[in-house]
Amino acid sequence: MASDEYHENDVVSSPPGTSEERLPRPAPPPWRARDLGAFVAFFLFTAIVFPALALAVYAALRPFMGWRARAEDLTTNPFFLVSIQSVSYALLLGYIYLLVVVKYRLRFWAGLKWRRPTTREVFEYVLGGVLLGVLIAHAPPLLPDREDFPLERLFSSPEAAYALAVFAIAVAPFLEELIFRGVLFAFFERLAGLRFAIAGTAALFAALHVPEYWGAWNHAFLILVVAVVLSVARGLTGSLTPSVILHLTFNASMIVAQALAPQHGGVAR
Repeated sequence: MASDEYHENDVVSSPPGTSEERLPRPAPPPWRARDLGAFVAFFLFTAIVFPALALAVYAALRPFMGWRARAEDLTTNPFFLVSIQSVSYALLLGYIYLLVVVKYRLRFWAGLKWRRPTTREVFEYVLGGVLLGVLIAHAPPLLPDREDFPLERLFSSPEAAYALAVFAIAVAPFLEELIFRGVLFAFFERLAGLRFAIAGTAALFAALHVPEYWGAWNHAFLILVVAVVLSVARGLTGSLTPSVILHLTFNASMIVAQALAPQHGGVAR
């Protein structure tokens, strides 16, 4: 017996010679393994290849433009690093938008599990971020540490400190949470489950920041602790909102602490 029902994934076509149009093809299921591979590849491009290309272009144009700074000097220039990181994040944001909205046909914020918080929730998350900053700042050292690490050396002038502070508060929390607790968390949760999503995004987030704290292993460990808190908040609430607010207020509290301290040495990012 013929059935009048069809599955939503069936492609329905019109017989030849009729004017009936094809039905639109359904959106592909989101957060598939091959999409994860493509996202990781693009992330590596923006994190490694794009900065290298920018330095190569600078080195090629330097003799003609009369620029004084050498290309290798830019690798420790806070203004160049903030600029390149901002452009890299902008490229990733565009990729994420195309993935979620164009390919998956989801609403951008809903697709990434952003939920509008209540006033009480905002207060709780802000307080949580500040308390996390206080706990991290006063945590006893468990691993070998040093104060002269790569990120610390970028605070070479008041202007550099201001640029880094603006980036750490206004840019990094939103974009890093979008990447790790938004996109990667969604991929990992669908492919391997909630526990792997929490552990995986925390580990990758901490690994991303290891070069900034190279040699200051206690600082790097504390970043891992922060990453676990952010990933657990995302997992327990099912929302990206808490981790963004926690991250922002944690960074802000650490920046304020650095500004009030006689020497820098926080772990804000």
